[in-house]
Formats: sequence, C-alpha cells, structure tokens
Amino acid sequence: MMYVLHYAPDNASLIVRLALLELGLPFQTQLVDRAAQAQQSAAYRALVPTGLIPALETDDQVIFETGAILLHLADGAGRMVPPAQGAQRPDAQPSDAQRPDALKWLFFIANTLHADCRLHFYPARYAGQTPAPEAFCAATRARLADHLTLINRAAESSPLLFWDEGPSILALYTVVICRWLQLYPSGQAKWLHLADWPAIYDLALRCERRPSAREAARAEGLGADIFSAPALPNPPEGSAT
Repeated sequence: MMYVLHYAPDNASLIVRLALLELGLPFQTQLVDRAAQAQQSAAYRALVPTGLIPALETDDQVIFETGAILLHLADGAGRMVPPAQGAQRPDAQPSDAQRPDALKWLFFIANTLHADCRLHFYPARYAGQTPAPEAFCAATRARLADHLTLINRAAESSPLLFWDEGPSILALYTVVICRWLQLYPSGQAKWLHLADWPAIYDLALRCERRPSAREAARAEGLGADIFSAPALPNPPEGSAT
C-alpha cells in the first residue's frame, strides 16, 4: 500500500510523517498550501470535513485526526503502541496490559494538550477579542505547563509507553507539540523552557537523533535540533502558518 499524506510543513502532519518513517511505510506527500488557505477549499474539505491538517489516504479510505491516524498506523504495523489484548505482536513489544495506559495518554495529548495549543497559537480567535486579553493567554500557558507536567510524570513512571526499542506514538506526538510551543506564536514563545520537564526533554533529544527526524527535517526545512532547540522552519514548499 502506498499512503498519501496531505501535509503542511511543521503542522500536525509532521507527527504522522515521523510515524510513517519510523514504521518504514511507503508514502507520498500532497502539499496543503496554508498560505492559499487550501485546507478550506472544497476539494480538501471533501477529504477532511473539518478542514484540518493532516489527512492520510489509504487504498480505500481517508483518515483524519492525528491521534486516529497514529493509532491506525501503529496497530497495523504492530509497533509503537502496546497491542490490543490478544493481538499478534513481536516479543519485544510491551505487554498488552499497558494498552489502556497508552490509550488514555494518547487521548489526553490529542484532546487536551493539542486542543489547548490551538488556544495558545490563535488566542484572538478563541477569546473573541483582538488582541486577546493577557489573562486569557496566561491561563492557557498555565494549563499547557500543567499538561506537560502530567506527561513528564507519566514518561518517568511508565517509560515503555514512550520509548521501547524506539519512540512510541506518544513520544512523537509529545515532542512535536513541544517543538511548536518553543516557536509559536512567533515572538511570544520564550515562556517555555523544555529542560524544566526532564523526561520530555530526554525524549526530544533522543527523537531528534533518529533517522526519521533527520529525514523529516530535510523534507520540511526544520533545521537541526528540531525538538530540543528548534528554529522556525524554512520549508522547500508550502507554509507552516
């Protein structure tokens, strides 16, 4: 099967690209030009009714929502997430007893951490004022810091959920979000110091050394140290924002 990843540079599609590369799955990319608002076009909304990036085309369907795509890929490959009870798996995989823990943290990252990132990146849209009140922005930053503290604690207490023989989908999702929080909104991202969450910082260092991260960095113009000390992207095509 040849997957088609509908992507924009340094968007949530980066997480899916990393997973595809880690799993060694063949894929092509289709740019969604954010500068032209292509994600709101009739053609793209026919694939993804929410108008959000990414989308992943398989031979017979289109999957959207980052967490759903990651879980679909990992379950299909039998890697990067604890398997469902009774599923076939390599001996090196974590016990299927860890499946509920993996799912709860995947949904927490997708539904809580990622959702609050949108409030942080587009505060005026959600506060209903331009510029957004500083109290709104400060409260969002405080929630994000609390979310990272919880994930850091989980990575310390249940390290196999985040890293076994390589990064899990939880690790990839977390470090990409932390990349964004160090960069966006442009000029307003100095509040976050990733080393304050040492387990997450360690994941960032390990993930960015992977061949998958180097390949993704080349493809999307992300530069070096893409998770631990990121720079704004300079993509060969498209726009991150």
